[in-house]
Amino acid sequence: MAFFEKEYTIDVSHVAPNGFITNMGILSLLEDTACKHSDVAGYGFNDINNTGLSWILLAWKVKILKRVKYADIVKVRTWSRPSKKFTTLRDFEILDKNDNIICIATTKWTLIDIKTGKISTITDEIIDKYFPEDKSIFSSDDNSDIKKLIEPKEHSSEYIYITQRRDIDVNKHMHNLNYLYLAYEALPEDVYNSPECNNLEIMYKTSIRLGDTVKCLYSKIDNAHYVTIKSLDNKQLHAIVKLY
Repeated sequence: MAFFEKEYTIDVSHVAPNGFITNMGILSLLEDTACKHSDVAGYGFNDINNTGLSWILLAWKVKILKRVKYADIVKVRTWSRPSKKFTTLRDFEILDKNDNIICIATTKWTLIDIKTGKISTITDEIIDKYFPEDKSIFSSDDNSDIKKLIEPKEHSSEYIYITQRRDIDVNKHMHNLNYLYLAYEALPEDVYNSPECNNLEIMYKTSIRLGDTVKCLYSKIDNAHYVTIKSLDNKQLHAIVKLY
């Protein structure tokens, strides 16, 4: 398998007060590894001016099997899967110092033309630079393909947020990890103070830009917590976060 690996030492930015890695810490490791893989493939951040293309994350699916602690050493392994015309999947696994798998994840991506802002075709020439492997990290029992999240019909609480300058990334919209921060702010106090959920899914629909006011709507269905992030006028669905 043509995979890319990077080793990390868990630092203070990755952990909660109890010393164990947070979901945000895990996502940041996965995202950084994906970026480094794209750097090697020639379609990373420093290549944008030459290629005119930038990767955009469409969805996450993450399952945490064990939480490592501050100062632990982990290895993040990732590989790209064969692409469709406009989307491609990337899988991950995080291994502890004994090579035990402690987290698995899959993500969905698209390419945009930075001049037009429109989705660009993922050509064979591009995806071949990643040496794709047609292997899913999730078993068939886990419904390996990322599925569309459906907005719950009813919501029990609402959180309003005005997008700040600190939220904006290199693509001039809210950084994808900040949607999870928003979701946590929308959780009821008892849910927020409970141990973090070991499974999460995020589906991004429309970008949030500087100055946008959004509402984060909380719902609970069975044992899953949903946060739907929408424009204040309900006309735009920005994202749905599912924690379970």
